[in-house]
Amino acid sequence: MKPVGIIVNPASGKDIRRLVAYGSVVPNSEKVNIVRRILLGLDSMGVKEVLLMPENAGITRLALDRLNINLKTSYLDMRLENTQDDSTLAARLMNESEVACIITLGGDGTNRVVSKASKETPLLSVATGTNNAFCYMVEGTLAGIAAGVVALNDFPLDSLTHRAPRLEIWRDTKLLDIALIDVVVSSAEFVASRAVWDVSTLIEVFLTQAEPGNIGFSSLGGYICRLPADSGKGLHIIIGEGERKVRAPIAPGLVHWVPIKSYRIFEPNDPMALQKSHCMIALDGEREITVTEGDKISIKLSYDGPRVINLKETLRYASQECVFLDNQI
Repeated sequence: MKPVGIIVNPASGKDIRRLVAYGSVVPNSEKVNIVRRILLGLDSMGVKEVLLMPENAGITRLALDRLNINLKTSYLDMRLENTQDDSTLAARLMNESEVACIITLGGDGTNRVVSKASKETPLLSVATGTNNAFCYMVEGTLAGIAAGVVALNDFPLDSLTHRAPRLEIWRDTKLLDIALIDVVVSSAEFVASRAVWDVSTLIEVFLTQAEPGNIGFSSLGGYICRLPADSGKGLHIIIGEGERKVRAPIAPGLVHWVPIKSYRIFEPNDPMALQKSHCMIALDGEREITVTEGDKISIKLSYDGPRVINLKETLRYASQECVFLDNQI
Protein backbone atom coordinates (compact mmCIF):
# COMPACT_ATOMS: atom_id res chain seq x y z
CA MET A 1 0.00 0.00 0.00
CA LYS A 2 1.37 3.38 -1.02
CA PRO A 3 1.28 6.46 1.25
CA VAL A 4 -1.22 9.28 0.72
CA GLY A 5 -0.37 12.98 0.59
CA ILE A 6 -2.40 15.83 2.09
CA ILE A 7 -1.98 19.49 1.12
CA VAL A 8 -3.95 22.08 3.13
CA ASN A 9 -4.10 25.72 2.02
CA PRO A 10 -4.71 27.84 5.16
CA ALA A 11 -5.53 30.90 2.98
CA SER A 12 -8.29 29.32 0.91
CA GLY A 13 -11.76 30.69 1.49
CA LYS A 14 -10.52 34.02 2.86
CA ASP A 15 -9.92 36.39 -0.08
CA ILE A 16 -11.47 39.81 -0.86
CA ARG A 17 -14.67 38.22 -2.13
CA ARG A 18 -15.73 38.09 1.52
CA LEU A 19 -15.72 41.90 1.45
CA VAL A 20 -16.97 42.76 -2.04
CA ALA A 21 -19.38 39.81 -2.26
CA TYR A 22 -20.83 37.27 0.16
CA GLY A 23 -18.37 34.40 -0.03
CA SER A 24 -18.43 32.04 2.93
CA VAL A 25 -15.44 32.05 5.22
CA VAL A 26 -13.96 28.61 5.80
CA PRO A 27 -12.22 29.03 9.17
CA ASN A 28 -9.13 27.06 10.07
CA SER A 29 -11.09 25.33 12.83
CA GLU A 30 -13.33 23.75 10.20
CA LYS A 31 -10.30 22.76 8.12
CA VAL A 32 -8.93 21.04 11.24
CA ASN A 33 -12.15 19.03 11.51
CA ILE A 34 -12.06 18.12 7.81
CA VAL A 35 -8.47 16.89 8.08
CA ARG A 36 -9.40 14.81 11.12
CA ARG A 37 -12.21 13.14 9.21
CA ILE A 38 -9.92 12.52 6.22
CA LEU A 39 -7.33 10.87 8.48
CA LEU A 40 -9.96 8.71 10.14
CA GLY A 41 -11.24 7.64 6.72
CA LEU A 42 -7.72 6.76 5.60
CA ASP A 43 -7.07 4.86 8.83
CA SER A 44 -10.27 2.85 8.41
CA MET A 45 -8.96 1.61 5.05
CA GLY A 46 -5.68 0.44 6.54
CA VAL A 47 -3.50 3.15 5.02
CA LYS A 48 -0.08 2.91 6.67
CA GLU A 49 1.45 6.33 6.02
CA VAL A 50 0.40 9.91 5.27
CA LEU A 51 2.72 12.69 4.09
CA LEU A 52 1.65 16.21 5.11
CA MET A 53 2.62 19.61 3.78
CA PRO A 54 3.81 21.77 6.69
CA GLU A 55 1.89 25.03 7.19
CA ASN A 56 2.28 27.79 9.76
CA ALA A 57 -1.43 27.87 10.68
CA GLY A 58 -1.05 24.55 12.51
CA ILE A 59 -4.14 22.99 10.89
CA THR A 60 -2.70 19.50 10.46
CA ARG A 61 -0.95 19.63 13.83
CA LEU A 62 -4.25 20.39 15.59
CA ALA A 63 -6.01 17.72 13.53
CA LEU A 64 -3.54 15.12 14.78
CA ASP A 65 -3.79 16.21 18.41
CA ARG A 66 -5.21 13.34 20.50
CA LEU A 67 -6.45 11.58 17.35
CA ASN A 68 -6.52 7.81 17.90
CA ILE A 69 -5.24 6.39 14.61
CA ASN A 70 -2.76 3.72 13.60
CA LEU A 71 -1.30 5.30 10.50
CA LYS A 72 2.09 7.00 10.49
CA THR A 73 2.11 10.72 9.70
CA SER A 74 5.16 12.75 8.72
CA TYR A 75 5.81 16.24 7.37
CA LEU A 76 7.65 16.94 4.16
CA ASP A 77 11.17 18.30 4.60
CA MET A 78 10.67 21.68 2.93
CA ARG A 79 11.19 25.35 3.66
CA LEU A 80 8.00 27.39 3.74
CA GLU A 81 7.77 30.62 1.75
CA ASN A 82 4.14 31.26 2.80
CA THR A 83 3.15 31.62 -0.86
CA GLN A 84 1.32 29.43 -3.34
CA ASP A 85 4.70 27.99 -4.31
CA ASP A 86 4.61 25.96 -1.08
CA SER A 87 1.75 23.87 -2.48
CA THR A 88 3.56 23.36 -5.78
CA LEU A 89 6.73 22.22 -4.02
CA ALA A 90 4.76 19.92 -1.73
CA ALA A 91 3.07 18.32 -4.74
CA ARG A 92 6.44 17.75 -6.41
CA LEU A 93 7.89 16.13 -3.27
CA MET A 94 4.83 13.93 -2.85
CA ASN A 95 4.99 12.86 -6.48
CA GLU A 96 8.68 11.98 -6.04
CA SER A 97 7.73 9.97 -2.93
CA GLU A 98 5.27 8.01 -5.10
CA VAL A 99 2.18 8.70 -3.02
CA ALA A 100 -0.97 6.96 -4.24
CA CYS A 101 -2.81 10.27 -4.46
CA ILE A 102 -2.83 13.81 -3.11
CA ILE A 103 -5.81 15.11 -1.14
CA THR A 104 -6.10 18.89 -1.33
CA LEU A 105 -8.06 21.31 0.85
CA GLY A 106 -8.56 24.51 -1.09
CA GLY A 107 -10.31 26.03 -4.07
CA ASP A 108 -9.66 26.15 -7.80
CA GLY A 109 -6.54 28.27 -7.27
CA THR A 110 -5.03 25.79 -4.81
CA ASN A 111 -5.57 22.88 -7.16
CA ARG A 112 -4.11 24.89 -10.04
CA VAL A 113 -0.75 25.29 -8.31
CA VAL A 114 -0.76 21.71 -7.02
CA SER A 115 -1.45 20.37 -10.53
CA LYS A 116 1.65 22.16 -11.84
CA ALA A 117 3.77 19.49 -10.12
CA SER A 118 1.48 16.51 -9.44
CA LYS A 119 2.21 14.89 -12.85
CA GLU A 120 0.64 11.39 -12.87
CA THR A 121 -0.27 11.42 -9.18
CA PRO A 122 -4.08 11.72 -9.02
CA LEU A 123 -5.76 14.49 -7.04
CA LEU A 124 -8.77 14.27 -4.74
CA SER A 125 -9.97 17.80 -4.05
CA VAL A 126 -12.02 18.81 -1.01
CA ALA A 127 -13.53 22.23 -1.64
CA THR A 128 -12.71 24.97 0.89
CA GLY A 129 -12.33 27.86 -1.58
CA THR A 130 -14.55 30.50 -3.17
CA ASN A 131 -15.30 29.29 -6.69
CA ASN A 132 -15.16 25.54 -6.40
CA ALA A 133 -15.70 24.49 -10.01
CA PHE A 134 -12.81 22.01 -10.00
CA CYS A 135 -13.18 20.72 -6.44
CA TYR A 136 -15.46 18.19 -4.80
CA MET A 137 -18.02 19.35 -2.26
CA VAL A 138 -17.48 16.20 -0.26
CA GLU A 139 -17.46 15.00 3.32
CA GLY A 140 -13.88 14.53 4.50
CA THR A 141 -14.55 10.98 5.73
CA LEU A 142 -15.55 9.89 2.22
CA ALA A 143 -12.50 11.61 0.76
CA GLY A 144 -10.29 9.60 3.12
CA ILE A 145 -12.05 6.33 2.32
CA ALA A 146 -11.82 6.93 -1.46
CA ALA A 147 -8.14 7.84 -1.20
CA GLY A 148 -7.64 4.67 0.83
CA VAL A 149 -9.23 2.61 -1.96
CA VAL A 150 -6.79 4.16 -4.46
CA ALA A 151 -3.89 3.43 -2.09
CA LEU A 152 -4.72 -0.28 -2.08
CA ASN A 153 -3.09 -0.56 -5.54
CA ASP A 154 -5.48 -3.35 -6.54
CA PHE A 155 -7.76 -1.30 -8.79
CA PRO A 156 -7.50 -0.11 -12.39
CA LEU A 157 -6.53 3.52 -11.88
CA ASP A 158 -7.53 4.52 -15.40
CA SER A 159 -11.14 3.55 -14.70
CA LEU A 160 -11.27 5.43 -11.38
CA THR A 161 -9.65 8.66 -12.57
CA HIS A 162 -9.91 11.05 -15.50
CA ARG A 163 -7.57 13.53 -17.10
CA ALA A 164 -8.75 17.11 -16.55
CA PRO A 165 -8.29 19.79 -19.22
CA ARG A 166 -6.21 22.87 -18.64
CA LEU A 167 -5.62 26.23 -20.28
CA GLU A 168 -2.00 27.05 -21.09
CA ILE A 169 -0.68 30.61 -21.25
CA TRP A 170 2.19 30.98 -23.72
CA ARG A 171 4.57 33.86 -24.39
CA ASP A 172 5.91 33.10 -27.86
CA THR A 173 7.19 29.51 -27.42
CA LYS A 174 7.49 29.60 -23.61
CA LEU A 175 4.80 28.16 -21.34
CA LEU A 176 4.17 30.80 -18.65
CA ASP A 177 1.47 29.21 -16.53
CA ILE A 178 -1.74 27.20 -16.54
CA ALA A 179 -5.36 27.40 -15.37
CA LEU A 180 -7.81 24.59 -14.68
CA ILE A 181 -11.11 26.43 -15.14
CA ASP A 182 -10.76 29.98 -16.44
CA VAL A 183 -8.35 32.54 -17.82
CA VAL A 184 -9.76 36.04 -17.42
CA VAL A 185 -8.19 39.04 -19.16
CA SER A 186 -8.73 42.35 -17.36
CA SER A 187 -7.88 45.97 -18.13
CA ALA A 188 -6.68 46.39 -14.53
CA GLU A 189 -2.91 46.80 -14.75
CA PHE A 190 -1.98 45.77 -11.21
CA VAL A 191 -2.37 42.67 -9.07
CA ALA A 192 -3.85 44.44 -6.01
CA SER A 193 -6.18 42.04 -4.16
CA ARG A 194 -5.65 39.35 -6.84
CA ALA A 195 -9.27 38.22 -7.07
CA VAL A 196 -11.27 39.43 -10.10
CA TRP A 197 -14.70 40.76 -9.22
CA ASP A 198 -15.19 44.07 -11.11
CA VAL A 199 -16.94 43.20 -14.40
CA SER A 200 -16.24 46.67 -15.83
CA THR A 201 -12.58 45.68 -16.27
CA LEU A 202 -13.25 42.46 -18.20
CA ILE A 203 -11.91 42.08 -21.74
CA GLU A 204 -12.14 38.37 -22.55
CA VAL A 205 -12.62 35.01 -20.87
CA PHE A 206 -11.33 31.53 -21.76
CA LEU A 207 -12.97 28.47 -20.17
CA THR A 208 -12.33 24.73 -19.94
CA GLN A 209 -15.94 24.28 -18.85
CA ALA A 210 -19.07 26.40 -19.01
CA GLU A 211 -21.60 25.20 -16.47
CA PRO A 212 -24.70 27.14 -15.32
CA GLY A 213 -24.50 25.26 -12.01
CA ASN A 214 -21.13 26.79 -11.10
CA ILE A 215 -20.18 30.06 -9.40
CA GLY A 216 -17.76 32.40 -11.16
CA PHE A 217 -16.85 32.85 -14.80
CA SER A 218 -17.71 29.25 -15.61
CA SER A 219 -21.35 30.19 -14.95
CA LEU A 220 -21.04 33.18 -17.30
CA GLY A 221 -20.12 30.78 -20.08
CA GLY A 222 -22.77 28.30 -18.95
CA TYR A 223 -25.53 30.88 -19.36
CA ILE A 224 -24.36 31.54 -22.93
CA CYS A 225 -23.36 28.12 -24.21
CA ARG A 226 -23.16 25.15 -21.84
CA LEU A 227 -19.92 23.21 -22.25
CA PRO A 228 -19.20 20.28 -19.88
CA ALA A 229 -15.66 19.72 -18.61
CA ASP A 230 -15.45 16.46 -20.56
CA SER A 231 -16.55 17.99 -23.88
CA GLY A 232 -13.00 18.08 -25.20
CA LYS A 233 -13.43 21.74 -26.17
CA GLY A 234 -13.12 25.22 -24.67
CA LEU A 235 -15.15 28.42 -24.78
CA HIS A 236 -13.79 31.89 -25.62
CA ILE A 237 -15.89 34.95 -24.72
CA ILE A 238 -15.11 38.52 -25.79
CA ILE A 239 -16.64 41.07 -23.41
CA GLY A 240 -18.14 44.26 -24.86
CA GLU A 241 -21.24 45.84 -26.31
CA GLY A 242 -22.98 43.47 -28.70
CA GLU A 243 -26.32 41.82 -29.26
CA ARG A 244 -26.77 40.36 -25.79
CA LYS A 245 -26.11 40.68 -22.08
CA VAL A 246 -25.84 37.83 -19.63
CA ARG A 247 -26.74 37.96 -15.96
CA ALA A 248 -24.40 35.66 -14.05
CA PRO A 249 -23.09 35.05 -10.49
CA ILE A 250 -19.49 36.22 -10.82
CA ALA A 251 -18.92 35.50 -7.12
CA PRO A 252 -21.12 34.28 -4.25
CA GLY A 253 -23.98 36.78 -3.94
CA LEU A 254 -22.49 38.99 -6.69
CA VAL A 255 -24.81 38.79 -9.71
CA HIS A 256 -24.07 41.17 -12.60
CA TRP A 257 -25.12 41.84 -16.15
CA VAL A 258 -22.15 41.25 -18.45
CA PRO A 259 -22.21 42.54 -22.07
CA ILE A 260 -21.17 39.87 -24.57
CA LYS A 261 -19.64 40.99 -27.86
CA SER A 262 -19.03 37.50 -29.21
CA TYR A 263 -18.16 33.95 -28.23
CA ARG A 264 -16.92 30.80 -29.89
CA ILE A 265 -16.06 27.20 -29.09
CA PHE A 266 -12.43 26.29 -29.72
CA GLU A 267 -10.52 23.03 -30.10
CA PRO A 268 -7.46 21.75 -28.17
CA ASN A 269 -4.06 22.92 -29.41
CA ASP A 270 -5.67 25.85 -31.24
CA PRO A 271 -3.72 28.85 -29.82
CA MET A 272 -5.58 32.18 -29.63
CA ALA A 273 -3.81 35.53 -29.27
CA LEU A 274 -5.00 38.03 -26.66
CA GLN A 275 -7.04 40.99 -27.90
CA LYS A 276 -5.16 43.61 -25.86
CA SER A 277 -1.47 44.34 -25.28
CA HIS A 278 -1.73 46.12 -21.89
CA CYS A 279 -3.71 43.95 -19.48
CA MET A 280 -3.69 41.62 -16.51
CA ILE A 281 -4.35 37.88 -16.75
CA ALA A 282 -6.15 36.10 -13.91
CA LEU A 283 -5.87 32.33 -13.57
CA ASP A 284 -8.70 30.49 -11.83
CA GLY A 285 -9.83 33.69 -10.14
CA GLU A 286 -6.50 35.27 -9.17
CA ARG A 287 -4.50 37.88 -11.09
CA GLU A 288 -1.08 36.47 -11.89
CA ILE A 289 0.41 37.77 -15.17
CA THR A 290 0.98 41.34 -16.36
CA VAL A 291 0.99 41.77 -20.14
CA THR A 292 2.94 44.72 -21.59
CA GLU A 293 3.62 46.14 -25.04
CA GLY A 294 5.45 43.66 -27.24
CA ASP A 295 4.33 40.54 -25.36
CA LYS A 296 2.95 37.93 -27.73
CA ILE A 297 0.59 36.01 -25.47
CA SER A 298 -1.62 33.14 -26.59
CA ILE A 299 -4.01 30.77 -24.80
CA LYS A 300 -4.28 27.10 -25.68
CA LEU A 301 -6.56 24.31 -24.44
CA SER A 302 -4.70 21.12 -23.53
CA TYR A 303 -5.57 17.73 -22.06
CA ASP A 304 -2.29 17.56 -20.18
CA GLY A 305 -4.01 18.63 -16.96
CA PRO A 306 -3.98 16.71 -13.68
CA ARG A 307 -5.31 13.22 -13.18
CA VAL A 308 -8.40 13.44 -10.93
CA ILE A 309 -10.05 10.76 -8.80
CA ASN A 310 -13.73 10.11 -9.54
CA LEU A 311 -14.83 9.82 -5.92
CA LYS A 312 -18.31 8.33 -6.40
CA GLU A 313 -17.12 5.89 -9.05
CA THR A 314 -14.24 4.83 -6.79
CA LEU A 315 -16.58 4.09 -3.90
CA ARG A 316 -19.04 2.25 -6.20
CA TYR A 317 -16.26 0.11 -7.65
CA ALA A 318 -14.85 -0.71 -4.22
CA SER A 319 -18.32 -1.71 -3.05
CA GLN A 320 -18.78 -4.02 -6.05
CA GLU A 321 -15.40 -5.61 -5.26
CA CYS A 322 -16.52 -6.21 -1.65
CA VAL A 323 -13.76 -4.03 -0.20
CA PHE A 324 -16.02 -2.94 2.65
CA LEU A 325 -17.13 -6.46 3.63
CA ASP A 326 -15.64 -8.56 6.41
CA ASN A 327 -14.69 -11.77 4.65
CA GLN A 328 -14.16 -13.53 7.97
CA ILE A 329 -17.91 -13.71 8.56
